[in-house]
Amino acid sequence: MNTNVVISLDTRRKKQDGTYPLVLRLGHHRKTIPISIGLSLKESDWDEQKRIIKKSYIGKETVARLNNLIQTRKADALSVIVKLSETNELDTLSILDLKNKIHRPVTQQSFFLFAAEIVEELKRANRFGTANSYQQVINGLRKFSKGKDLLFKDITYHFLTSYETNHFAKGNSANGLAVYLRTIRSIYNKAIKSGIVEKELYPFSSYKIKSSPTEKRALDWSYLEKIFKLKIKPDHVCFHARNYFIASYMMYGVNFKDMALLKRTDIKDGRLLYRRKKTSKIYDIKIIPQLKKILDFYLEQNQKSEFIFPIIKRKELHLQEKDILWARKRYNKKLKLLAEECGIEKNLTSYVSRHSFATQAMLQEVPLNAISTMLGHTSLKTTQVYLKSLPSTILDDYNKKIIWW
Repeated sequence: MNTNVVISLDTRRKKQDGTYPLVLRLGHHRKTIPISIGLSLKESDWDEQKRIIKKSYIGKETVARLNNLIQTRKADALSVIVKLSETNELDTLSILDLKNKIHRPVTQQSFFLFAAEIVEELKRANRFGTANSYQQVINGLRKFSKGKDLLFKDITYHFLTSYETNHFAKGNSANGLAVYLRTIRSIYNKAIKSGIVEKELYPFSSYKIKSSPTEKRALDWSYLEKIFKLKIKPDHVCFHARNYFIASYMMYGVNFKDMALLKRTDIKDGRLLYRRKKTSKIYDIKIIPQLKKILDFYLEQNQKSEFIFPIIKRKELHLQEKDILWARKRYNKKLKLLAEECGIEKNLTSYVSRHSFATQAMLQEVPLNAISTMLGHTSLKTTQVYLKSLPSTILDDYNKKIIWW
């Protein structure tokens, strides 16, 4: 192994107080580079032959403790080198790369700083929704940490259980906690892949993220029928909310963001052709007469806009994301009023049309694979979360088919 580490006093860099920095002198591929230990000494206090601090040194820390610290730093560096050698990665690294593996600056060790870099990358990729979700988790962690910086090594099993306790003490849900923890785990995994933190520190090997079964949000057909048949005029406070709900239902339960992004050019030969933002899946939906009536209304009302629905008002992508967020909040508030108007006691939100579509498709015996495709899911397990429990009468009919003799 053509790599070594030597403790040395860097006499080329004299400080104003007459001391010199103590460094780890890293040798790799016939090149050398210093790694700061964070100590400075007078030349008279350093034994170059034994590579230790002399007893003559006077400072806040004892000589024995400082010498132990120096040896620990060297041992840590050698440990990193041995691991890299065992994985055949050592020879592929430049001396600067190796230095960064051994001596990670505080900016790299900081969870908050690394997470902030990810948020900026997401914004540059125009993934503003995901960036906002990450930022909310970061803000929550900052509050939990009481404004102190959070290093990756601080995120331990004990830290996560304390975070969990704090979350539940505020009356928050298990599923809400699971969302935050998955984001933390995702950031941690990215840090490991980037070589910023060691796999051995990974806290999620012992801490398992728990969640409770998702509450079924689908409406029974009797309630859906009330919404569909409700007669209201364009000046009614719930007019647009009702239209959006019905349109979403008739477009395979499309989510609010994708509906907001639908453009005039997505309508071709009586069909809607668009790409889902989250998964990039392409949808090809036939525009049935009931849906056409709603689309035609908005196409006529918003002739100057490239978008079908009057949700997005601005050109810049990050501002469009804000338009969607604010519109969705207003939409959910109006849906509560719509529920009152229709005598629906269940909580009506933008997700209910999607869940209701999936459940009604199931009740009409549409195959699960087809429902999953229509919803744009990549996993049948995800689709099953959407589906409301089958009524007992349906199960009775299935039982008759099985016990036929």
